[in-house]
Amino acid sequence: MAIKQELEKREKRTCLHDKHLSLGAMMVSFGGFDMPLLYQNAGIAPEHYAVREKVGLFDVSHMGEVIVRGKDAERYVNHIFTNDVTAMPVGKILYGMMCYENGGTVDDLLVYKLGENDFFLVINAANIDKDWAWMQQHAEGFDIALRNASDDYGQLAVQGPESEHIMETVLGLPCKELVFYTVKVIDDVIISRTGYTGEDGFEIYAAPDFIRDCWDKMIAAGVQPCGLGCRDTLRFEVGLPLYGDELSEDITPVMAGLTMFVKLDKPEFIGKEALAKQKAEGPAKKLVGIELFDKAIPRHGYPVLNMEGEPIGEVTTGYHTLSTDKSVCMALIDAAYSKLDTEVQIQIRKKVFPGKVIKKQFYNKNYKK
Repeated sequence: MAIKQELEKREKRTCLHDKHLSLGAMMVSFGGFDMPLLYQNAGIAPEHYAVREKVGLFDVSHMGEVIVRGKDAERYVNHIFTNDVTAMPVGKILYGMMCYENGGTVDDLLVYKLGENDFFLVINAANIDKDWAWMQQHAEGFDIALRNASDDYGQLAVQGPESEHIMETVLGLPCKELVFYTVKVIDDVIISRTGYTGEDGFEIYAAPDFIRDCWDKMIAAGVQPCGLGCRDTLRFEVGLPLYGDELSEDITPVMAGLTMFVKLDKPEFIGKEALAKQKAEGPAKKLVGIELFDKAIPRHGYPVLNMEGEPIGEVTTGYHTLSTDKSVCMALIDAAYSKLDTEVQIQIRKKVFPGKVIKKQFYNKNYKK
C-alpha cells in the first residue's frame, strides 16, 4: 500500500483528472501522468468506433507546450527543427522532429506559427523535461524569450466526422474556415484543425477552467469520452508514429520513413549532416508495415525473422485492427527485407507466424484539406 501511495504522489494529474474518475475511467500511468485508458466495460472498441464513425473526446492536457518569441524566434526554431519554418505563414502548423547531432530523435512535435515572431511548440508528455532542457541548451546566441508553458494549458482533442458540428454548436467555437494543419486564436483560446487519429478533428488549448467547461458541455451533449487505449489503436491504423516506439534516440526520421518532414535543403539544423549521410547511403534498418496471414497479434518487442528463421528486427507496435480486421504491425527491420511483399515471420511466444511486408498505413486518413 505504501508503494502504491508513493507512486500516486509522483504521478502528475491533468486538470480533468476528477472528471475521468467520476466517469469510472480505468486509469494508467503514461508519461508521468495518471491518465484514462478507457471508459467502457466493453473495452476499447466503442471508443474507437465513435471516433471513426461520429465523434470522440480526448483529454490530452498531459502534452507539453513551449512558447518561443523574439527577434530570432524563426531562426531558432529552424535551428532545432527538421522541417522548414522560413516560408511558413501565420496560422500554419508544421510537423517535424528535433534531432541530436547523430540524427537520433529527441522528440517529434508540432510547430504553430501564431505571429511573425511567435511560435507555439507542442511536445510529448513523457519528454517535457528532457525537451525543455535540450531547447534551453541550444538557445544560446539567439535573441528569444523561451518559456515552458506546459502547466498553463489544458488541451482537448475533438476527433471524428462530426467534430466540426460539435465545435460549432456545442462549444460555440467557429472553426469551419480552418483546413488541416491550420490554427486560429480566439481570446487566448488556441484552436487547431489537427489530431492523432486519422480523422477530421480539432485540438483546443486554453486555461484549465475553460477546458473543464468545454469537457462538461461535450459530455452533457453525449460526446463519447475516449482514453489512451483507442488513441493508440486509431493512430496506429493510419501509420502515425509514437515516440518511444517508432521514433527514439536510436531511431532517426530517415529510418522511420519520415524524410518528407526533414528539409535537407535548409542551410542548417541540428542533426542535418548525419541525416543527409544516412539518406544518401540508405539506413541499415527501416520501419515497415507487416501483415500476418494468421489471426495472431504481434506486440511491441516481438522478434521479426526472415524465412530462414534468422532475426532481422522487432515489432514496434502491433494490433488486430478494429477498422480492417487484420493482424498487422509496424516493425523496425533490416533494410534488405523492407521491400513490399517480402515474406517474413514474427515470433509470438513459442510459435512463429508468417506474413509479408506492406505499407505502414493500414487505414485511409480522412482529413479536411
